[in-house]
Amino acid sequence: MKSLFAGFCAAALFAAASFAAEPQPILLWPKGAPGSEGKTSPETVRIYPPDEQVISNINFPSITPYLPYPDNANGAAVIVVPGGGHREIWITHEGYRVAQFLAGRGVAAFVLKYRLSEAPGSTYTLTGDSAPDVQRAIRLVRSHAVEWNIAPDRIGVMGFSAGGELAALAGTRFDAGNQYAPDPIDRESSRPAFMGLIYPYVGRIFPTSVTLTKDTPPAFLLGGEKDEISRPLPELYLALERAGVPAELHMLSGVGHGFGIRPTNPPHVEIWTTLFYNWLDTVGMLKAE
Repeated sequence: MKSLFAGFCAAALFAAASFAAEPQPILLWPKGAPGSEGKTSPETVRIYPPDEQVISNINFPSITPYLPYPDNANGAAVIVVPGGGHREIWITHEGYRVAQFLAGRGVAAFVLKYRLSEAPGSTYTLTGDSAPDVQRAIRLVRSHAVEWNIAPDRIGVMGFSAGGELAALAGTRFDAGNQYAPDPIDRESSRPAFMGLIYPYVGRIFPTSVTLTKDTPPAFLLGGEKDEISRPLPELYLALERAGVPAELHMLSGVGHGFGIRPTNPPHVEIWTTLFYNWLDTVGMLKAE
């Protein structure tokens, strides 16, 4: 009996250590992304004081998983898409910290590094490369749903600024997957179960390039009152309502662009993460139906 108990404890410690370990990126296409053929240069990282990692030169798109402890997992998952003007990715306050918040509350989170369409000298395009990276991330997570203790019908997307533009595209341009695809991941649906659009750069795609229907996933919209980029959000909210899509809108008073999760955020900004988490619960994403 003692040896059995010791074995159980060892197994439990191993499981806990695996979830506590620093997460490692998972390539979206292990053999190379379509459109990145011949591009082998590694990504570059610069540090914006005091501790913000800013990533550029991305030729190998990936997701970094932040999985909750198994006894805390609620089955929901979010692809987190940081912003950076499609020239770089500000991955700390709009990526890693967001994922840590979500995982700590039972939501699996996956921080996306996507190819950048407006970086100097880039040959990538928004709809040909960056948006397909988001779709592939959704398919990849859905293909691992059982392994990662995720409900396949509760995988959503959250984007910030330029990442919010990509999240909006993912929520309005999705497909059921190609059942004849040789790659099993491509057989999965790319439809997100919900959208979190955080001060999204949607001005150039809404309303002309975005079609909203009753099949558009529920949306959480958040922006700053003093942020020019957030100006279209009230109009987008009304359009979602007219289309019969559940939506919630928050415009934070006296706030500008790019707040994400920062230690310097004032209390009325800091609370946005709780607003989003509560909304997930309201639209049924934190529990099985």
